[in-house]
Amino acid sequence: MTAGAAAIPPPRYPAKIAAPSDALARVAALARPLVFTNGVFDVLHRGHVTYLEQARGLGASLVVAVNSDASVRRLGKGDERPLNPLEDRMAVLAALAAVDLVVPFDDDTPRALIVACRPDVLVKGGDYDAATTAGAAETVAAGGRFVAIPFAFERSTTALVDRIRN
Repeated sequence: MTAGAAAIPPPRYPAKIAAPSDALARVAALARPLVFTNGVFDVLHRGHVTYLEQARGLGASLVVAVNSDASVRRLGKGDERPLNPLEDRMAVLAALAAVDLVVPFDDDTPRALIVACRPDVLVKGGDYDAATTAGAAETVAAGGRFVAIPFAFERSTTALVDRIRN
């Protein structure tokens, strides 16, 4: 650093990442209506950011639950997935203005986390419906709603990885 130069501020995104031990307290402190979504978010693309912006528009705050590395491997996306480790995926998501809190989960589905968070709106992409979404029935039963956001841009991390490899 040169004399007279301003100090470089630290990044702000780490404050938006919750440890599993304090996730529920952090979620409880967010503004309502609370929107919740989840996914792998391995290689962030235009489809992801469009979806997250639209999800955020459905409420006052957005929580994004992210599959752990082990959880991703159990989804059958391939032996080499995820390409980016959990900490990196959470950091990229937390840096987005639309995202208020990022929470990791290690289960096969985030059902238990969804039930514990009691979102006002549970959101998934257009390839899901309430019947195929973990936590949707519980969210609706608790007075919330489920929203499937149609794809604005047909993008797929799996297709992108295949394209790079071939």
